[in-house]
Amino acid sequence: MTDSSATGATAAGDLDLTAHGHEVAPGLYNEDLRPIHPVHRTWNQRAYLTLWVAMCMNAATWTLAASLIALGMDWIQALFTIVLANLIVLIPMLLNSHAGAKHGISFPVFARAAYGVRGANLPAVMRGLVACGWFGIQTWFGGLALNLALGALIGSSWQNASTVNLGFFGTLPWTTLLCYLVCVVVQLAIIIRGFDSLRKFQAFAAPLVLGSVAVMIVCLLFMTKGNLGPVLNEPSSLGWGHDFWVKAFPPSLMANIAFWSTLSLNMPDFTRFAENQAAQRRGQTWGLPTTMLLVSFMAVLTTSLAAQHYGVEPAALWNPDQLVSRFGSRIAVVIGALVIVVSSFQTNTAANLVSPALDFSNALPKLINFRTGAIIAAVIGTLFLPWKLLASPEAYVFVWLGFYGGILGAVGGVLVGDYWLRRKTHLRVPHLFRYRGDYHYAGGWHPRAVIATILGGFFAVGGAYSAVGADGHKTGPFPADGMIPFLKPLYDYNWVVSFLVGMIAYWLLTLSERTPYETEPFDALHTRATDFDNPTKEDSTP
Repeated sequence: MTDSSATGATAAGDLDLTAHGHEVAPGLYNEDLRPIHPVHRTWNQRAYLTLWVAMCMNAATWTLAASLIALGMDWIQALFTIVLANLIVLIPMLLNSHAGAKHGISFPVFARAAYGVRGANLPAVMRGLVACGWFGIQTWFGGLALNLALGALIGSSWQNASTVNLGFFGTLPWTTLLCYLVCVVVQLAIIIRGFDSLRKFQAFAAPLVLGSVAVMIVCLLFMTKGNLGPVLNEPSSLGWGHDFWVKAFPPSLMANIAFWSTLSLNMPDFTRFAENQAAQRRGQTWGLPTTMLLVSFMAVLTTSLAAQHYGVEPAALWNPDQLVSRFGSRIAVVIGALVIVVSSFQTNTAANLVSPALDFSNALPKLINFRTGAIIAAVIGTLFLPWKLLASPEAYVFVWLGFYGGILGAVGGVLVGDYWLRRKTHLRVPHLFRYRGDYHYAGGWHPRAVIATILGGFFAVGGAYSAVGADGHKTGPFPADGMIPFLKPLYDYNWVVSFLVGMIAYWLLTLSERTPYETEPFDALHTRATDFDNPTKEDSTP
């Protein structure tokens, strides 16, 4: 595998479309979207395991257990909810990953089979915009940590910097804004060098972050003389009855499923580099649920130990920045804060820049390449105003995670229904790059896929509601009785509802459609050569 697989620079030996006589439409192809030739599929099981370790070790993951404990769960209930959610989301993740590994195609190209060569822009842009939002959130975490490190080094002149009034965008210290922008630029510098650069960065960053947290836990254990602290000793205020299983567990489970639900869609972006199916399947099966359990437990244990040692409430330490700021040594604060920065980068570059860069490139392949797409994603992520989104934990967990997870679940259901139930994993890959081919449908759109997606989203989030707090006020933007009251009970199970309705609706709607059961790879089975710069009239139809 070469960096050119992500940046569009063709290296010697890479697959050449014209030389192999492929009929492709320029409006559907650029070098960043091309299928990966088997020669360049080199990622092994360890690469995918490292990928998930790197993506899970971040501030947002670190605080997941905190949000559940704040609802009244004890640490065992919180970890149980997190692990079960990741085992569930692993299922569609592996099902969609199969297409990348078998056919060497990215997510937006894969989506063309179900949604049409034009219609694929609908799920791609939906997924891309969500990734942009996550990019802003993760970069904000990284910027806060960088600001903390510089404040520890420079002192009060940095820590007490004046604020900048950005109007609608809010009021921020200029130092914090600068740190955020620096983090944006550094991450772009990493990702635009290509997938091989990303893989090398994560191979370095993942053990560094994991090892640093392990050292911190050992030090805290010595300082507390083995007293594990209040979080591990505090019982659940919900118990194991109705309050847990009916009130708190369903929406918490759905929110945690939604946390990685977007990756369940675009994992083909990474599995197209897999040396075989076993490599990506085993690497992900071990990597995702195991690492999420480990990171969540480390977060609980570290927070509990630190609360015991420093004599403060755990709620004041769940945020990694707040935890690191308690360190007595200036050097320890700087090192700890920089580790948070690295953890933010390793997650963000893979999970939240790769997908939108390819998704936006898919929308306008002649105008937007991978580099340009990454820059667009960074700009949009900033416009999401992550500092405002994170101001309300309720909005973060139940609106941001729950609502978008419910909508995107239907996309996953349509993709699984098309690839596994309808096509039995067969794809005619060259037709994914052609107008008037097998995946053109009606003007490039597959109306039945769009209908199935709308149905899935409607039943999943149509009943979106906001709970009423103890003070009698709503905790979110939705009506207390639900936007559509009779659908309110389904909202607590929104991702599962969305996925199943989308999959079943798509399968039923397409029962009457003819489906060719054959696999046609990109580098064979072609007899009529077409010059890429002068495509046939049929394949140049816009």
